Amino acid sequence: MNNSVFEQIHSYTKYLDLDLGAQEIARFSEDQALSDAQLQAIASVFSYLRDKKEENIVATLLRMSRLSMKEPKTFENFDFSQLHGKDAEALKNLSMLSALYSHTNLAFIGPQGVGKTHLAMAYGRACCERGLKAYFLKATELNQRLTEARRHGRESSCINGLVKPSCLIIDEIGRCVFDRENTRMFFDIIDRRYNKEGPNTLILTSNKSPDKWGEYFNEDSSLLCSLDRIFDVATVFVIKGNSYRGKQCETIALTAGEPVSVIKSKN
Repeated sequence: MNNSVFEQIHSYTKYLDLDLGAQEIARFSEDQALSDAQLQAIASVFSYLRDKKEENIVATLLRMSRLSMKEPKTFENFDFSQLHGKDAEALKNLSMLSALYSHTNLAFIGPQGVGKTHLAMAYGRACCERGLKAYFLKATELNQRLTEARRHGRESSCINGLVKPSCLIIDEIGRCVFDRENTRMFFDIIDRRYNKEGPNTLILTSNKSPDKWGEYFNEDSSLLCSLDRIFDVATVFVIKGNSYRGKQCETIALTAGEPVSVIKSKN
């Protein structure tokens, strides 16, 4: 039993980046004549420190992700009961993060208010909770960031920063038009993420079908073919139906101003 405690403590110290092996822990235990209860107490302390470090890592990743913190979007608070169809189960299985490890890109296509951004953010949040870096930005923000990078000569660092996250989320493709140079930078990001090692997925949302996306990027047809690379290995969820928004909105009719007095005529 004691050997398992030594290995347990070692696993905690390893996570905490402490050079403290099971053998050294066992020798310390013998030198100090520690009882089993004392060893268990030490294990509990290191377990707490490991959990605390994990919480801090997750909190930092979430803070840097630009995901919604005030009203977190999670798989748990998404109303899956509103989605129907033979492939609805595939949507529910997103929380397994299999796309991340199989290097499968994801796209959520549909009208406003059907939950596209919620699902994308929920996926990014789940990545952070597993200690993986996620980053969220809208297509308009990406376009502006690429323009600013060019203006200040920081194209390389800008692209590198968007290649690093395990999960990169670009929301609302089709809300702006990328000029020629920004289009080339965008495709550079796609190409480098395509060859990226380790857990990796690109998530895109849009109310436009992917065959219309070429209208929002200024380049010749040969380079626009790079858009196809996004969908080499991808799952596209096309969500149809009515918006979730406003379902809890209550409308109350009121009249402003002084009451209108009724003047009775005399006979």
